[in-house]
Amino acid sequence: MNILYFASIREAVGVGSETVVPPADILTLAALIDWLATRSPGHAAAFADRGRLRAAIDQDFAPMDASIANAREIALFPPVTGG
Repeated sequence: MNILYFASIREAVGVGSETVVPPADILTLAALIDWLATRSPGHAAAFADRGRLRAAIDQDFAPMDASIANAREIALFPPVTGG
């Protein structure tokens, strides 16, 4: 699956995207983020405040307990503000 990182998450991880194959027991967005946080110190820093993360599965916003089964793309980003 392709993981897209935006804004401060991209800066912490050091790349805008990566292709990953999570273990079979990773079934939800929350579990995926927990797993991603183990990949490097940058990943750990990016996902340290999980309560502030937002995500989309195949371009649809999704809650952290959403299933990632059959997902092709996961986008992860911090909260967006505007004016």
